[in-house]
Amino acid sequence: MRLVVFGLTVSSSWGNGHATLWRGLWRALAARGHELVFFERDVPYYAEHRDCTQLPGGELVLYPGWDAVRARAAREIRHADAVMVTSYCPDGVPATQLLMDSDTSAVKVFYDMDTPVTLESLREGREVPYIGARGLRDFDLVLSYTGGAALQDLQDLLGATSVDTLYGHVDPTVHHRVAPRDAYRCRLSYMGTYAADRQAAVEQLFIEPARRLPQQVFLLAGAQYPGDFPWTANMHFVRHMPPPEHPAFFSSSRLTLSVTRRAMAENGHCPSGRLFEAAACGTPVVSDWWEGLDAFFTPGREILVARTADDVVQALELSDGEIDRIATAARERVLAEHTSTHRAIELERLLDASRLAPARRVA
Repeated sequence: MRLVVFGLTVSSSWGNGHATLWRGLWRALAARGHELVFFERDVPYYAEHRDCTQLPGGELVLYPGWDAVRARAAREIRHADAVMVTSYCPDGVPATQLLMDSDTSAVKVFYDMDTPVTLESLREGREVPYIGARGLRDFDLVLSYTGGAALQDLQDLLGATSVDTLYGHVDPTVHHRVAPRDAYRCRLSYMGTYAADRQAAVEQLFIEPARRLPQQVFLLAGAQYPGDFPWTANMHFVRHMPPPEHPAFFSSSRLTLSVTRRAMAENGHCPSGRLFEAAACGTPVVSDWWEGLDAFFTPGREILVARTADDVVQALELSDGEIDRIATAARERVLAEHTSTHRAIELERLLDASRLAPARRVA
């Protein structure tokens, strides 16, 4: 299969969650004999923090603007088996138009990797810059990073005719247990780009426990944190944690925290890739609660759920034996169900189904 993708970025993990997911999926598809061509607009923001320029079994096409790459894109579309446009692709609308105008026999796919944000924008009357005036009605298949009620909403609000999920995942050849690193050693870590709509939860589940346990080290890694962020003396900070450092980051954390953005938490069924990455590295996760979390991990056995600062403090007081038990169970679950190879196989199945028997359906 030759898959052509018009996406946000695969070359830079700075301030976005798309790149790491695409790298894992790309490697898994290539290992299964598929070829990818990924079109990414070469914007300064990502160019300044580029940490990947080449992946196996395909090509990354960096381009300065749509006009410069339109002819190449048209050729690739004509020879593709499947063409995918993703959310937050800066040229999502013209890429979609080019795809629909083509005489290609490729399966036409839209992959919303930010479904709750897309739906929230629509409900509030704000423009969704990566989706055109016809919504998603012209695509053969619409994939969503988020499940639950969002799948029906994509049909009702955007006219999608065939909808299914393609959840987050982890590449265990990249994310696995490594020797702890002194610079990252901590009682509790949190990795995430700053977002105003999850700051209240970060204050409750990370900052307040740090205040209560001043002798313990708390480590925060992420971009775009403001100058007035309420730091504490025992809170260490890493401005950017590139993907090659993720295994050392998680392996050096006794526990790690996952906090979900408000729109995603309200929708539910939205597993962050960080959940799978940490578990693959053998680090137990403390997560805020959202509907559907228990479909991916069993609370209390494979993941710890926190609604208050007290819950986090209690998790930090668990014995080493209990911590190890949860870590082992979570890792086994992830390797059995949530690797990049699992998602590559799911994508193959969905594309084959769309190619052979297109139909109006919702997963």
